[in-house]
Amino acid sequence: QVQLVESGGGLVQTGGSLRLSCAASGRAFGSYQIAWFRQAPGKEREFVVAISRSGARTSVADSVKGRFTVSRDNAKNAVYLQMNSLKPEDTAVYYCAAESTGYRSTWPGDFTGDYWGQGTQVTVSS
Repeated sequence: QVQLVESGGGLVQTGGSLRLSCAASGRAFGSYQIAWFRQAPGKEREFVVAISRSGARTSVADSVKGRFTVSRDNAKNAVYLQMNSLKPEDTAVYYCAAESTGYRSTWPGDFTGDYWGQGTQVTVSS
């Protein structure tokens, strides 16, 4: 069992930065690939980034490429989403999710997530 808790969301102006954290409890955190998704009001959930178990591989959605990066620290059971050059269209609830399957060649593919966090709100003002 893994529990995920996101933090770091908030209100930021256009062009600003935020770093979200996804803290995990439970054993074998390093056995899970982690993905970040977001969902804006009235819109479907959208894939943002993913990172492999070791952190050696990452995948980034085209909508955030060049602005968002993902990293992880397995010793601290944490994954981080660094968001730079934020835009109003980045406003959403951001969720992290963990899955124990092999890393996908394309994202999100059929990712469903074994475990999900409760989400953290990011609001970018224009």
